[in-house]
Amino acid sequence: MSSQLEIQPRELKFAVELDKQSKCTVRLVNRTDQYLAFKVKTTSPKKYCVRPNVGVIQPKSVHEFIVIMQALRTAPADTTCKDKFLVQSTIVQEGTVEEDITSDMFVKDGVRYVEEIKMRVNLVLPPPQSPELLPIDGMLKQADENGVSKAVNNEDLKPVKDVDIAQLQDNVEPIKKMKFGSSKVVDSIIPKDVESQLTKEIEPVIRNDVESKVIESRIPVRAEDQRLFKDVEEMKSKLHELELKLSKAEVTISNLTEERRVVIQERESLKQEMGFLRTRKVERRVQDGFPLLFVCMVALISLIAGYGFHP
Repeated sequence: MSSQLEIQPRELKFAVELDKQSKCTVRLVNRTDQYLAFKVKTTSPKKYCVRPNVGVIQPKSVHEFIVIMQALRTAPADTTCKDKFLVQSTIVQEGTVEEDITSDMFVKDGVRYVEEIKMRVNLVLPPPQSPELLPIDGMLKQADENGVSKAVNNEDLKPVKDVDIAQLQDNVEPIKKMKFGSSKVVDSIIPKDVESQLTKEIEPVIRNDVESKVIESRIPVRAEDQRLFKDVEEMKSKLHELELKLSKAEVTISNLTEERRVVIQERESLKQEMGFLRTRKVERRVQDGFPLLFVCMVALISLIAGYGFHP
């Protein structure tokens, strides 16, 4: 039976970069006139991430998924990798979506046809970098084979022989005449051995001039770094001041909270005292006066006694 699913590529290639993820895109081509459901499995699920790992491909259409390899902490010794991927596909009904896909669909029970295609993994190492001079912090640094930069000693950049600049300037004038004057005048002024010697001595001077220009080009970078350092220090000082103000504000808020609590307690105690005083005042009024019933009884008894003693 011919394959119902075509995979491109059949071998996954990942570029190896330390502390950086690498990804590879895989295309699935449905060759049939029916809907296909697929599922992607791997032997190292913690090392790779597949998005999406399941899906439905329409008839005569293409579907893509991405395989992401997690960042490596150490560089591999070689490009051989034993990790493998397995792509399973089976025919499903029209209208099937990703949420309807289950693991039972890819079980070979003798009734449903499940196609399985294996994929290998290949690691691609970066090409070795050639040593080069890198300007860092106003200094020339050289990168070795492992990409680690190392500082170049300034003594290596100095000329082998020190030359008196004033003496060279005196010797340059005859050379100018040699370039622009007649050949007879040149031959009469400067011998050939002196000319060759001056040429050898001028070359280190040119190198020194180039080095001085390189150093001068690094000076603005240092000044910019100094300004950046000053800005950082100012920001740190402002941040420290804000922290001090924040701490003072917290202390003030805590003091106000404590004062508010004390005021509330004093108000409650005053309310209790006022209530106590009101009750005592009512009791005192009752004790100081005579009850109305007692007064009525006394008046009634007085009237009866008056009528009794009346002739």
